[in-house]
Amino acid sequence: MNKKQTRWRNRIIVALVLFAIALIIENTGLLEAWFGTPGDLYAELVLFLIPYLIAGYDVLLKAARNIGHGQVFDENFLMSVATIGAFALVLFPDTEPHMAEGAAVMLFYQVGELFQSYAVGKSRKSISDMMDIAPEFANVMRDGQLVQVDPYEVSPGDEIVIKPGERIPLDGVVIDGESQVDTAALTGESVPRQADPGTEVISGCVNLTGALTVRVSKPYEDSTVSRILELVENAADKKARTESFITRFARYYTPIVVGVAAVLAIIPPLLFGQDWADWILRGLTFLVVSCPCALVISVPLSFFGGIGGASRIGILVKGSNYLETLAHADTVVFDKTGTLTSGTFSVTAIHAEGSFTEDDLLAVAAHAESLSNHPIAASVRTAYTGAIDPERIQKVEEVSGKGIRAVIDEHEVLVGNGKLMADAHADWHDCELAGTILHVSVDGEYAGHIVIADMVKPDAAEAIAALRRAGVRKTVMLTGDRADVAQAVAAQLGIDEVRAELLPQDKVAQVEALLEAQAAHDPKGKLAFVGDGINDAPVLTRADIGIAMGAMGSDAAIEAADVVLMDDRPSQIARAISVARKTMAIVWQNIIFALGVKFAVLVLAALGIANMWMAVFADVGVAVLAILNAMRAMNVRK
Repeated sequence: MNKKQTRWRNRIIVALVLFAIALIIENTGLLEAWFGTPGDLYAELVLFLIPYLIAGYDVLLKAARNIGHGQVFDENFLMSVATIGAFALVLFPDTEPHMAEGAAVMLFYQVGELFQSYAVGKSRKSISDMMDIAPEFANVMRDGQLVQVDPYEVSPGDEIVIKPGERIPLDGVVIDGESQVDTAALTGESVPRQADPGTEVISGCVNLTGALTVRVSKPYEDSTVSRILELVENAADKKARTESFITRFARYYTPIVVGVAAVLAIIPPLLFGQDWADWILRGLTFLVVSCPCALVISVPLSFFGGIGGASRIGILVKGSNYLETLAHADTVVFDKTGTLTSGTFSVTAIHAEGSFTEDDLLAVAAHAESLSNHPIAASVRTAYTGAIDPERIQKVEEVSGKGIRAVIDEHEVLVGNGKLMADAHADWHDCELAGTILHVSVDGEYAGHIVIADMVKPDAAEAIAALRRAGVRKTVMLTGDRADVAQAVAAQLGIDEVRAELLPQDKVAQVEALLEAQAAHDPKGKLAFVGDGINDAPVLTRADIGIAMGAMGSDAAIEAADVVLMDDRPSQIARAISVARKTMAIVWQNIIFALGVKFAVLVLAALGIANMWMAVFADVGVAVLAILNAMRAMNVRK
């Protein structure tokens, strides 16, 4: 608890103790013995007025202040009118006194409000924990000494030093040092990652074991930590339709019930000669019951808890409206490269032919590709365990759209696609394996081929299976890759449909067609698109819900998406849907429970059956139970 909540709690405890003492004095008949009749009635009024004012003076002040600002009908107004009315029944000496009930209503209302404040604070903390990732400084070498500067002062290309235990202040690439990096605050991943020279590191993570020198790649305002903090800060502004409806409902509901309570209290005595005290009490009880606290508190708290719970496992939801949409996801569409696959190429097979061995084939290919910065060339060099000898390379020439022509050890080496082999009249053939096929010929003789593939992410197959278990009707993969490669990946993962060899604008057209099909099948169902690249940004915007890979995804994709997976694991998609559905279930449980109980007690209050104590339960009791239920949305297992 913060200081304000502690003072609030202490004030309520004092009021509760005084209320208990007042109840004891009232029930032992001491007031009548001390003050006689009707003095005991006024003494009782003063006795219960003390805990009432200690507990509720701020409610009365807020009600008066809001009335002055033209905001009449809120819960402060309802509580003030109902409790003051209960005390005002002292003006009807023939009726049973209701000062105890008036004080109790205010006391228990404040208990409920304190409970709500604690619950919101707990939920907010699960999100504000993300705010702790903000770095306070960056270590920059100046004049031979490390100087702490504001991260905003560091520019791309500058080198910074991160000591063990410090938070990485900006995105960049390690150029010196080795360490373990704790990414739990961003990704929810409990196992530290290894950072070596050449490793990309992202701001907000904690350096654990060794000093690292990092070359900064982005200014602070574009860094991962800055983008995350902006997303978290803006999440509360984007309300779900259910949440907005409850707000509008309370706006119209409150003045209506105040009017009904007034009619209930005035019309029967005025027109039909009924007992004023009895009907005023019914009206006051009606007011207490009608307070929409449970709905107004618990529904936003449920969404807030869901967003907070998701953030604990590295899933950032940009608003409760997106959480509500995600709960109805029926079709999930994936980009392939960088989403279902790692986006890094590696050699998966080497097929040597004729007099060439696999080592020979890989050696000449690696030397031929030694000067290229293409990812495929890099994967060949990585697979070759030997050292590249520049003296063996006499000439290297790129053949546009086909491959590389090189002279190595005074032999003409061609490395590339089938067109390059056909131009050289080499007796080549294709490979049955899926992937990029790199054919190699030496002096016109076909030496074999190397198969290079983008590796499927370890959890991709489980991600598709988990979505199916979660009730997702259809999974689709859209990719610009070759059809055979796409079909092989889809078959490996169990994806329902594949659309391959697509340009970025083709992806948008495909998603629009899928949206039409989705609407025809189930208008309530929603389509989610998952991507990571710049070319995915238009599709992420067009889908009902856009999900981006946050660790290695492009800035454009993260900006366009509604949900960001901070650890890039596709298996998190099913978890995000699960959190969204659990949150929506809790929201509707609270709505149905609160309205059901309130309606029942409202009817009983109008009939004169419900007393003020029952009204307290219908208001404060229901609110507390709804808050407890809403807090379950925060409980997301890491």
